[in-house]
Amino acid sequence: MKKIILGILSLTLFASTNLYSQDKNVWKSLSDVSYKISEDQFGELYVPVFSEESKKLEGTEVEADGYIIPFEGMFKPEHIILSSLPLAECFFCGSGGPETVMEVMLTDPIKYTSKRVRVRGKLVLNGNDPEKLMYILKDAQLISE
Repeated sequence: MKKIILGILSLTLFASTNLYSQDKNVWKSLSDVSYKISEDQFGELYVPVFSEESKKLEGTEVEADGYIIPFEGMFKPEHIILSSLPLAECFFCGSGGPETVMEVMLTDPIKYTSKRVRVRGKLVLNGNDPEKLMYILKDAQLISE
């Protein structure tokens, strides 16, 4: 009986560790980005150059975990900004770079929480529209809070 319980606990721990590392690999893959300087009518613009690993993820369904960034007056329950880093360290508030955040377009609205959340959706790489973040998750669903 002890062996069965230990076996189940081991499998549970392995499964949760594997899922956790999968999430970290998504953010790790997305962190491998460089920039080239381009110009538009407003001046210099930094354009992302995505790694081959990131390009392979484009169009696929991925899971990412992180924190909802609460922009005052801009939080929409179906369109959120997700940061791989806590608020104090995120791209907009701290030391994180633009590769640590993504726009998430949810199929169902959610309530704001300061806790870490997990979402799943189709990854889009944005290297053209400076009004959007460079990573966008479309048709996303909240997996867990």
